[in-house]
Amino acid sequence: MDVPVVAQQKFLITINDGPYGTERAYNALRLALNLSKHPEAAVRVFLVGDGVVCARKGQKTPDGYYNVERMLKSLAKRGEVAT
Repeated sequence: MDVPVVAQQKFLITINDGPYGTERAYNALRLALNLSKHPEAAVRVFLVGDGVVCARKGQKTPDGYYNVERMLKSLAKRGEVAT
């Protein structure tokens, strides 16, 4: 039985909002993490403008928010992150 060949899909997600205050950075990282679970997906995250703060080391996470720094570290292990 022949196994179908799946073409690699490439995704570029640009984050230009800061890590806290809105959920845009969190949702973008959540999407990137879920996409990166698929072996046929190549995921890159580009941090620009206020989005660069998402990669800041030692963030103090406000109450009620996820730690964006940890999400970004996890993603960096699976995909590519650029600032």
